[in-house]
Amino acid sequence: MAIRRIGGGDGGKPPVRAAARNARIASLPVAFAGRQAAGVGKRALGRSAAEVNRDIQMRTAQHIFEVLGELKGCATKLGQLLSLYELALPSEIASPYRTALAQLQDAAPTMLPATVHEAMAAGLGENWRRHFTEFDDRRAAAASIGQVHRAVWRDGRQVAVKVMYPGAHQAVLADLEQLRRISVLATVFAPGADVPALTEAVCTCVAEELDYAAEAAHQRRFAAAYAGDPDFVVPDVLIQRGDLIVTEWLTGTPVSRIIESGAPEERSRVGMLIIRFLLSTWSRTGLLYCDPHPGNFRVLPDGRLGVVDFGACTPWPPPGFEDLVGELMDAAFNGGIPELDAAVRRHGFVRPGRSYDVAALAEGLDTVGEPLTVPTFHLTTAWLRGHVRSVLAPRLSNVHRQLDMPAYFTPFARCFLTALGVVCQLETEGPIRAEFARWSPELAAVFERYDASHAQPPDLAVVRHLRAVPPDRRASIVG
Repeated sequence: MAIRRIGGGDGGKPPVRAAARNARIASLPVAFAGRQAAGVGKRALGRSAAEVNRDIQMRTAQHIFEVLGELKGCATKLGQLLSLYELALPSEIASPYRTALAQLQDAAPTMLPATVHEAMAAGLGENWRRHFTEFDDRRAAAASIGQVHRAVWRDGRQVAVKVMYPGAHQAVLADLEQLRRISVLATVFAPGADVPALTEAVCTCVAEELDYAAEAAHQRRFAAAYAGDPDFVVPDVLIQRGDLIVTEWLTGTPVSRIIESGAPEERSRVGMLIIRFLLSTWSRTGLLYCDPHPGNFRVLPDGRLGVVDFGACTPWPPPGFEDLVGELMDAAFNGGIPELDAAVRRHGFVRPGRSYDVAALAEGLDTVGEPLTVPTFHLTTAWLRGHVRSVLAPRLSNVHRQLDMPAYFTPFARCFLTALGVVCQLETEGPIRAEFARWSPELAAVFERYDASHAQPPDLAVVRHLRAVPPDRRASIVG
C-alpha cells in the first residue's frame, strides 16, 4: 500500500484550541458592527441606503463563509442551509455568494496519513490493516466532519471508509455554542425571522450527526428497505466502530455534475428520482432523510440513484402528521379563507389569539402549490427564487414573519427546502403531482376533490377568486 503524504503542518486536524476558535468566531460581530458604522458615514456622503446595505450584506456573507470554513462540521451544514438564501438574491449580485458557498464546501483541510492512521487505530485497533487488502491514504471525498477513503475489504469488496476528524466532537460542540451567541448575525440573511429558534434547530441537527453509531443504524435500515430496488441503491454498512464507518463503495456520477452539465432529460429523470426517494422513505423505513443535498446522491452506471450519508435522519412521521397534511392541504386546495385559518391554527402554525394575514397566506399557497395542481410541472431556479424572495422579504407585513413553526416540523422543513433547491437546480420537469399522490393517500384524496371541482386546467387566478365566493356558490361558478 502506497502512502502519499499531503501538505499541511497540523495534520489536517480542525482548529480545536478554544482561544483560537473563539477568536475567529468573535471577529464576525465585531466586523459586522464596523461595517454598519462605516455605512452611516457612506450614507452621509451621499450613497443610497440600499447600496450601502447591499454592500454590508455582501461583505458580511463573505466573511461568515470564510470564518466558518475554518471551523469544520457546523460550517459545512450551515453553508448548505445558506445556499437557499443565495436563491433570494437578484441574479446580478448572486455570483459572489455562490463563489463563497463553493469555497465553504471545499474548505475542509485534508488529514495527513499519520492522522488518518491514528483515527483508524482508534476505531479498529492497532492492527486495523488486517481488515483491508488495500487502503488508499489519499482522501477520496470530504464529509462535513471528516473525510472518506477508498479501500478494499478483506473479502474483496470495494469500500468507503468514513473517518471523523480527531477532536471533531469537542470542536463542533464548541462551534455550536458560539453560533448560538452570534446568531443575531443571521438577520443579514433572514431579517425578522425567529433567529434563536432557527439556530437551535440547526445546532440540534448538527450535534446529532456526530453520532456515527446512529448513522450506521440508519443506513442499515435504509439498505434493508431498498435492497433490490429498481430505482435506488443504498450501500450496506460493513462495520462501525467509534468515529469510523465502513460501507460499500458506490461508483457513480455526483448529482452536482448532472446539475452542471447533464442533458435536460437526464436532469429531469434524476430530479424525479430524488422526489420519489424522499417521499417513499417514510412508509418504507419509518425515517425522514433530512440531508438531500447534491453531494449525497450518485447516478450509477445502470441509471439507479445511489444515496449516501445517513447521519441526518429522524423517526417519521410523528403522530398527527398525516392529519396535518390532509387538513392543511385540503383547506389550501379545496377550502376557503375560514377553512385555511382553522387548519393553520389547529396545527400550531399561529400562536393562540394572534392575528395574521390569512388572505396573503392563501394567495402564497396558491402559487407555491402550483406544481400539485397540474399533471406535469417544470421546476426551475427562477420559479424558486421568486418564492424565496417573497418568504425572506424584510417587511413587517410579510405573512411568513407572522407564522410559527412547531418544533417537530423543523426536520421536515429542512428536508423539504433542501430538496426543493436541488430539484429546481436540476430544472426538473415531470409528473410531480402523481408522485406525491403515489406515496400519500391523504394528498391523493385532496387531489381527487380538487379535480372533481375543475373541469378544465386550473387557473390560479380563478382559484383566488373562488376563495372570496361563498361555498354554496362555488360549484356553479366552477362548472
